[in-house]
Amino acid sequence: MQQTLPVTRVSPRVRSLRRFEWPALGLPVTLMLLLVFWQAGVTLSGYPAFILPSPTLVAGRFWQALSSGLLWQHTFATLSAALGGFTLALIIALILGYTLAHIRWLEQALAPVLAASQAIPVVAVAPLIILWFGAGLTSKVLVAALITFLPILINTVVAIRSIPRELIEMAYISGANRWQLLRYVEAPLALPVLFGGVRTGLALATTGAVVGEFVAGRVGLGALINIARGLFDTPLIFVALATLALITLTLYVLAGLLERLLVRWEAS
Repeated sequence: MQQTLPVTRVSPRVRSLRRFEWPALGLPVTLMLLLVFWQAGVTLSGYPAFILPSPTLVAGRFWQALSSGLLWQHTFATLSAALGGFTLALIIALILGYTLAHIRWLEQALAPVLAASQAIPVVAVAPLIILWFGAGLTSKVLVAALITFLPILINTVVAIRSIPRELIEMAYISGANRWQLLRYVEAPLALPVLFGGVRTGLALATTGAVVGEFVAGRVGLGALINIARGLFDTPLIFVALATLALITLTLYVLAGLLERLLVRWEAS
């Protein structure tokens, strides 16, 4: 007689722990491996510190820049430009993307223009923006918005158009107006796809801010890299790069947490 093995039921708490165990462990393990390979490269290559500094030297320079307030000043400037550009791009992309998703002929008219605009490198456009708007915060925000705009726009259009037509027609039959359709049907169903563009946009916003600071900026992490390069302070360059990576990672994680909260709230 054939015997059947007992079925082991896994509680939701255990499944949740398994789901987040590897991502939680992956980042520290990756950082440890990166530090090990970095130190090995320094030891084996024999390069001087002004070419390839060791992790301990960079850590010491990081603490020095942090305690003196230098790193805070430049980080705040880059973060302000990045978040300002992202907010501007998000507002325009959401409004335009929602409009294009519902008006086909307008999308067909604007699609070639948008595609052509993305063929021009932001580095080439940044000097013109700084020439027109000055070397202050406004130009950095515009450069960050320019590089952030298209991913959010594309995801907005895709998110709205991926909603089943049957649900929209059912909402209209039930007497829903345009605002109620957006609030109770389109927005909840579009959030998962839309947040893909939001996460990408946040990652690109810091890049846009740094590009503007590279071209013309006295403050910001891009400007700090230029200053450190002129002083042959390679450890400070590594400090600025590590800070940029930390900012981007933090924004990406915060966007993921916000997505989880909003999707759960809309589903409840």
